[in-house]
Amino acid sequence: MKIAEEVTFGGSGLDRAAELRDKPEAISRLLADPQARGLVFWRGKPLLAGEDRDAAGLVKTDHPVLQGAAAPLFLGLDEAGARFAYDISHWEPEALPDTMGQFFDPSEVAHPALGPGYVFHELRGVMTRLSARDAELIVTAQALFNWHRTHKFCARCGSRSEITNAGWQRNCSACNAPHFPRTDPVVIMLITRGNKVLMGRSPGWPEEMYSLLAGFVEPGETIEAAVRREVFEEAGVRVGAVEYLSSQPWPYPNSLMFGCWGEATSDEITIDPNEIEDAKWVTREQMMDVFAGNSDAMKPARKGAIAHFLIWNWLRDALD
Repeated sequence: MKIAEEVTFGGSGLDRAAELRDKPEAISRLLADPQARGLVFWRGKPLLAGEDRDAAGLVKTDHPVLQGAAAPLFLGLDEAGARFAYDISHWEPEALPDTMGQFFDPSEVAHPALGPGYVFHELRGVMTRLSARDAELIVTAQALFNWHRTHKFCARCGSRSEITNAGWQRNCSACNAPHFPRTDPVVIMLITRGNKVLMGRSPGWPEEMYSLLAGFVEPGETIEAAVRREVFEEAGVRVGAVEYLSSQPWPYPNSLMFGCWGEATSDEITIDPNEIEDAKWVTREQMMDVFAGNSDAMKPARKGAIAHFLIWNWLRDALD
């Protein structure tokens, strides 16, 4: 697919400078550099700037908002200087939004140490507005923070592990086992049959929201086999030829989405209610109405998600 890397979070060429991660003196020098900046997170929400919330809210590494934060994660070297990520989830605002914890939380939270125009905001609501560089920084930091939150203990002996290598490793002080950030491979499938595309809906999704079927790749399984297995398990549809199209890092919580195109060899749908709530075939003409906002029965996949990217390029015959 010629435009594969145009997908949101497709990468910006950030120099991750992995060779510096195990050099504490070098990291300290970078932190002290006046050009260094920190990307701030609060309870899973990145700090954003601008009236349209279209830029990462980068702050100096000695900014008061970072008081009490743990050691930062080193993200890499931007053309303007080193970039780090901080988590200030310990901060307690005067009031918490009622929407916290929902599938999509539209609330904004402002910190008193920051000026106007700086708010913590749900990434999914603004991801298409960000520059490629800001998007790569944010998605990298969010995935790392998610991993650290859920991997605090050694998988070998159960002892508590400690963050090392500027945030890119955890070491167990009891058995010396090293642990590295986890990325879960997920296939997401544009399954077509003639002029139709297969759409599915998971329980708990917003009303009328449908998307492409998706599922985790299992150990010992190819991407192509995972596509065929997941589609059959969820919708009872058999798939023949499978082609890889594009990938997308997706920090919910730590996935790498492999976008694939598969040709169905059967029409009949038999859903597994333990997997999905509904599935149906949608014609190209119907999907064009969905994307145009003219459908009362379905909402388009969220802009910025690889599902939206794949469907849109299918509609405009740009999957080559």
